Amino acid sequence: MPVNAALSAIIILAVALTTFGTRVFPFLLFPEGKEIPPVIQYLGKVLTPAVIGMLVVYCLKNTPVFVSPHGIPEFLAVAVTAGLHVWKRNNLLSIGVGTALYMFLIQVVF
Repeated sequence: MPVNAALSAIIILAVALTTFGTRVFPFLLFPEGKEIPPVIQYLGKVLTPAVIGMLVVYCLKNTPVFVSPHGIPEFLAVAVTAGLHVWKRNNLLSIGVGTALYMFLIQVVF
């Protein structure tokens, strides 16, 4: 279905306002100086690792372990990503290096 310029502008505006709203909402709900409830603090600590864990499982669910290369590129990329993250504590670095390593292994080595 072709979309004209006016509809495209409306869609972009709606997405931008929604994104901005989701970014501003926590600051309106928990202004500076107001105590953040313990449940929200707990969720802030545990949700990020939980989501990353679910993403790893989702990304590796169709990894062919019984045919060549037996999931070796995936395992190496995950191991390097996790090791770099533990060592440097830098999400961008660990994910970038792990992704580059995986692409290299798939294209060049295996």
